[in-house]
Amino acid sequence: MTIQPECIACIAGQSKRVCDAIHANETLSHSIVTYVETALKDADFTLSPPVIAAPLYEGMAKLANTHDLYEAQKQHASEQAKNYLPFLYETIEQSENAFLATLKTAVVGNVIDLAAEVSFDLHDAIMSVFHTPFAHDDTEALREALRSAKSVLYIGDNAGEHLFDALAIGFLQKLYPDIDVTYMVRGNPIINDVTLKEAKEAGMDEICTLVNSGVPTPGFVYELAFSEAQKLFDSADLIIAKGMGNYECMTPIPRKNICFLLKVKCSVVAHSLDRNIGDIVCKFG
Repeated sequence: MTIQPECIACIAGQSKRVCDAIHANETLSHSIVTYVETALKDADFTLSPPVIAAPLYEGMAKLANTHDLYEAQKQHASEQAKNYLPFLYETIEQSENAFLATLKTAVVGNVIDLAAEVSFDLHDAIMSVFHTPFAHDDTEALREALRSAKSVLYIGDNAGEHLFDALAIGFLQKLYPDIDVTYMVRGNPIINDVTLKEAKEAGMDEICTLVNSGVPTPGFVYELAFSEAQKLFDSADLIIAKGMGNYECMTPIPRKNICFLLKVKCSVVAHSLDRNIGDIVCKFG
């Protein structure tokens, strides 16, 4: 999906959150905000919001003289997420519908998004998601597709969320023992998205294959991906793509058998999906 006028204000607002995240002084904050606001004046409205945002985050990182603007926040989010893993594991184990509970667990993680318009409380989010039906519910179509799938490409989103992804992948492998799961991460630090660093620290390479997509954007952009990542995208029987960034970059849907699994956190995505902010979505096609 292409960028909308509302996205410009959102990205500009993200520059201020970056300043808060890195505790920038007044001089650095002014440089960062001015840089982003100036760059956005020439935004190409034929591109998706994540593609527009990516080079701006690179520029902000250079101004701040850091490789990873959100390193501390990603570590904190991961520590928070760890505290809930035993509860979520038990919730799935005791559920009458383990498949649905597994998908809800994956969606719960999607609230950890430092670029969203809305803030979150992880405890409240977990409680609410398990009592909230999917506003767009293709769970049965996904279940049916998984029955015959051999290879699943699971495209991650945010750090912290990846721990819930790991739990979900483990249960999907129990429910569908014939599937081979590959977990794909971002190529470079971008906002708080998961990279190989966080995935390996979580031991995800012990439960599935890890692949660096090569993309520098907060969402999977096929044209920017490594050739290996493109081949996996083309050949996988089924793709599960987490979060709004992947939805924004991959809509219109470039191939069949993609499941977008996300929580709606901005007005532009809400309009695209014909849903409301706060809705959870399982869209398979």
